[in-house]
Amino acid sequence: MGQTLKLYETDATAQTFTARVVACTPWEAGYAVELDRTAFYPEGGGQPCDTGTLDGVAVTETRVREGAILHRTAAPLPVGRTVEGRIDWARRLDHMEQHTGEHILSGTIHRMFGADNVGFHIGSPAVRMDMSLPLTAEQLAAAEAAANAAVRADRPVRCWYPQPGELATLPYRSKKELDGPVRLVDAGGADLCACCGTHLATTGQVGLIKILSAQSYKGGVRLAVACGQRAYEAVAGAWRDAEQAGALLSAGPGRLTPAVTTLQQGEAALRQRLAALQNTLGQALAAQAVPGQPFVALCPGADGDGLRRLCLAAAEAGGRLTAVLAPGGAGLAYALTVPGGDARPVCRALNAAFGGRGGGKPNFCQGSLPGADFDAVRDFLWNLPMDQ
Repeated sequence: MGQTLKLYETDATAQTFTARVVACTPWEAGYAVELDRTAFYPEGGGQPCDTGTLDGVAVTETRVREGAILHRTAAPLPVGRTVEGRIDWARRLDHMEQHTGEHILSGTIHRMFGADNVGFHIGSPAVRMDMSLPLTAEQLAAAEAAANAAVRADRPVRCWYPQPGELATLPYRSKKELDGPVRLVDAGGADLCACCGTHLATTGQVGLIKILSAQSYKGGVRLAVACGQRAYEAVAGAWRDAEQAGALLSAGPGRLTPAVTTLQQGEAALRQRLAALQNTLGQALAAQAVPGQPFVALCPGADGDGLRRLCLAAAEAGGRLTAVLAPGGAGLAYALTVPGGDARPVCRALNAAFGGRGGGKPNFCQGSLPGADFDAVRDFLWNLPMDQ
């Protein structure tokens, strides 16, 4: 295998090219085609590979092997033939938007807060960026604003191989020690980094950089980021969601937080009222229970916490077994207790008899019984020996 001429390094906007087939060998479910030159970018440096066609034959993957760039094709191509390559331009442009935006944001975070980018991958739907230091929401917002200012400045993005003497004087970022020629990318002054990927011609072509989420990761922070068209779609989608939520809350975008706070406060008050009513209902159920006998009640509308409250309140009457059930899904939800005993054997027997799921502690169990009928469950519990 020889060295393939990398056309994408000198012209990342080339969508078509011609090349000579140097080799063609079987490769898993297809063929590995080597060309003397290519505009297809092979996977590497966090950037996925290009796809497209060679003389109309689909190229589904591009990889580097021993200096040669191999194109996985669906059919063989004759050695020696001159073929036309065509890049899937929508895919390539997306990758260039994400990669250039990542440079701008990584360089900005490094300059402002000293955090290094220690992991990068263009995934879907977002770009993953792992930063070496923890960063607050305020710091990330400041970095995002500064990165987008660099985008609006619309400065040239330069990719080149410096001479060794020049390279030694440049403060570039790199995730590892590099041997041999080093390709640098200057993202309009926002970043200077060793990189083998494809990039836009100017920072302005990125359009927009948006941090979608941030979470703690290995002592630093993992970011999900969208750039270019992805960022537009993310912001547009969030705005649509905000408008729809605002219509439900009678509050437009920008006023959703106080509206949701009011809603939460009202919900909390309703929960308190519901808990008080459930306690009252539990006391009423306890008045119906007969000491020493099983007590099984159906309480439609009770949620899991409500079943627990009702069951424990009813058990205060001293029945040998107390169970409260409520319709849930296609069956029944239940809560049960055995005052002074162990509820777990009863729970296991109930689950086994009705195909249910659930469990708990000796003093209380809770679960569900798909497709179960209340009368059948009540009869089963009434006739269940308490040595179960």
